[in-house]
Amino acid sequence: MKLLRRGNSDDSDASTKPSTPVEDAGSKVSLGKGKPTPKRRDAEARRRGPVAPAPMTSKEARARKKATKGTKEDRKAQSAERRAAATLRRERMAAGDDKYLLPRDKGPVRAYVRDLIDSRRNLVGMFMPAALILIVTMFVSPAVQFIVTFAMLIMMIFMVGEGVYLGKMVNKRVRERFPDSTDGGFKLGWYGFTRASQIKKMRLPKPRVKPGDAV
Repeated sequence: MKLLRRGNSDDSDASTKPSTPVEDAGSKVSLGKGKPTPKRRDAEARRRGPVAPAPMTSKEARARKKATKGTKEDRKAQSAERRAAATLRRERMAAGDDKYLLPRDKGPVRAYVRDLIDSRRNLVGMFMPAALILIVTMFVSPAVQFIVTFAMLIMMIFMVGEGVYLGKMVNKRVRERFPDSTDGGFKLGWYGFTRASQIKKMRLPKPRVKPGDAV
């Protein structure tokens, strides 16, 4: 009887002991972190620190905005710096500095096309001033409306003809000067035409050559 009771006690002790997982040789049991991975925005918010509560009144909002803007002297200094930077960009762009040019004007090919157009006296450059004069004349004297309309049609024909000539001339000269360049075709011809249609004093970048100069 004692043997039976001892055996029962041993069995009961064994049953109450926690079971331990058996690991195979060479294998590892990976334990989880025990919590979900935080979202990226939550992690960034914790790094930035606590967010200030929203202002409760308009007066508080104005005060907070004034505090973030800095003093009046600081704002004046920042405004002066921005104006100086804008003036510098305009001056460098007008001078043809490739760093400050628009993407359409950058590169030696586009600079060469501008020189080609600026070295010519283009008829198409007179279209805008002449069209403005004709329109004003038409309003002043409606009796000459037919003549004005006919004159504008003639100007349009000449403008299209010169535009086609300029496009072909520009592409030909560019192929001769830059044989390895991929810039060409209608896009390059249109660039030259739009340059020629502008008044010389309003062109940007400013012309580097005068009419009649060899390019």
